[in-house]
Amino acid sequence: MNVIRRRLGHGEKEEDDSSQEDSPRPITPEGDAGRDYKLVPAKHLSALKIKRNSSKGNKRRFAWVFILGGLFGLLVAAYFANNSDLIDIASFADLSLEPLLDVLPSAFLKEAREFQRHEKETVAYDSFAVGLAAQADGINASHPVVMIPGVISTGLESWGTEETSRQYFRKRLWGSWSMMRALVMDKTSWKRHIMLDEVTGLDPPGIKLRAAQGFDATDFFITGYWIWNKILENLATIGYDPTNAFTAAYDWRLAYADLEVRDQYFTRLKMHIELAVRIQGKKAVLLSHSMGSQVLYYFLHWVEEKGHGNGGSTWVEDNIDSWINISGCMLGTAKGLPAVLSGEMRDTAQLNAFAVYGLEKFLGRQERADIFRAMPGISSMIPIGGEAIWGNATWAPDDKPGQEASYGPFIRFRHPGENATTSYANLTVPAALPFVFGETEDWFKKMITRSYSHGVAHTKAEVDKNQKLPNKWINPLETRLPFAPNLKIYCFYGVGKPTERAYVYRADTDPFSKLNVSIDTSYSSVEHDIDRGVLMGEGDGTVNLISMGYMCSRGWKMKRYNPAGAKIKVFEMPHEPDRFSARGGPNTGDHVDILGRSSLNDLILRVAGGKGDMIMETISSDILEYAKRVPIYDDDEKHT
Repeated sequence: MNVIRRRLGHGEKEEDDSSQEDSPRPITPEGDAGRDYKLVPAKHLSALKIKRNSSKGNKRRFAWVFILGGLFGLLVAAYFANNSDLIDIASFADLSLEPLLDVLPSAFLKEAREFQRHEKETVAYDSFAVGLAAQADGINASHPVVMIPGVISTGLESWGTEETSRQYFRKRLWGSWSMMRALVMDKTSWKRHIMLDEVTGLDPPGIKLRAAQGFDATDFFITGYWIWNKILENLATIGYDPTNAFTAAYDWRLAYADLEVRDQYFTRLKMHIELAVRIQGKKAVLLSHSMGSQVLYYFLHWVEEKGHGNGGSTWVEDNIDSWINISGCMLGTAKGLPAVLSGEMRDTAQLNAFAVYGLEKFLGRQERADIFRAMPGISSMIPIGGEAIWGNATWAPDDKPGQEASYGPFIRFRHPGENATTSYANLTVPAALPFVFGETEDWFKKMITRSYSHGVAHTKAEVDKNQKLPNKWINPLETRLPFAPNLKIYCFYGVGKPTERAYVYRADTDPFSKLNVSIDTSYSSVEHDIDRGVLMGEGDGTVNLISMGYMCSRGWKMKRYNPAGAKIKVFEMPHEPDRFSARGGPNTGDHVDILGRSSLNDLILRVAGGKGDMIMETISSDILEYAKRVPIYDDDEKHT
């Protein structure tokens, strides 16, 4: 079989007349470090080609996308994803959203439709091509696959039957056009449904919102905006279907312990994995994305523990072959704190004036903060690891050489004006959380401290003790991986996309706001890499590099955190977007859009097909250097 060696997303190609037709080839970096290469059968190459056409409308696309995102108030989606094209404009005219249309500029819909037409013309690559190439390379369905989505991936639908909920029965109030209608035309009711009870952390009285189930729950967030769809297409191409693949959707608003209390989520996940292993005769491959990686890590502790999953110390070894950790926020994400502090993050701080007006019209900062606080699952992504991971008052492990402003002062305050009566000191990450508690309600503090822990265990004795404490189970720096020596962990994530890392705040002088502080969007500094009050660092646009990469590149190499020596492999994917694609094309490294990346799909198919050993570790960022600077050491490691 003639094979063409090709760097995905580019036109370079080199013919190879090798006669090795069916043997899988190792995935390795060639040429520039960290760039993705794969062997693509020549007969399938045409399906992967990218059509690039010039367009006069390209520069306009960001304006209307941000305006649209702001007007619809998709704050949680903006929080955990690059909200670049959430809307299928072709369906827009079919909606009865007159109140929304009244506030739009007259040329808005025309330009939006023009952009969507341009998007369809300029980017066309066949999602199935990766699966076809893998199939031709001898890769077929082998292990049963279980997918655990991230925070925006799962739709939430109403099952309430009381009078206020009947109109929404079995309609999705998160992840559908029903959400849009409810938000614009019945915002008070929508908020009442979407926010959990402040005291119990469960459903408010008379409300019943549940996670949608099956592949339909995660393949598309909303019409025209795929999430897991491309992965499902390629898995299907090599032989997967509902009999050997499963989506473990969950209600991402809930604190992790409450996923079991209300929905018996972890019990169902355990039973499904056991059934799949029994039927297939092979151990399962688990795929998790973003927050889903934290959910899975929690599950690995729950499933073993007596009085919880009761699986015992061998359950993971007996049932799980591999864990594919995609863009996992293992140590949280910087934007987790400002979201609950002031309802802000870079996505809103950098909107233009018109979009900010639209955003405030539908969901103001106070409303956004209230919503985020009433979703304790989201607060699981508050940064973990304290000063060791995120830095102190003068230094952070991921500071770059010659960097003018350290990331260590996580929240820094500019001097308040003459009329301001409150002054603040700069805050590191561990100091910022008590500050947040002081600015929020008592119930929020109780909910978060009861559910999560953010410290570091520096000894094996501490780790062993923490194995019995459920609020420690999301924290890989306070607990360990299971005793599963044959478990393989693959860490796949994007790098090279600017990601918010620290913030500049000021006293909030708005007389109508109940918030005491807000991001100082008036302050920018090219020298300090500050854009409208946000210091930018490294990552995938949503999750910071230090969070995605530390445990995979160093933390889990320590015996204290990985006593059985489970195999860890890192494959970083540089962000190389197609400039004509709103979703970045097949070489994007964006946090959500990476799920459609060609090389990621190829890697997933190889692991699921039992060929994961052909993947070679690929690191292009400075994560190894940053990890060495983190003052966390193995028990037998000498340090000063």
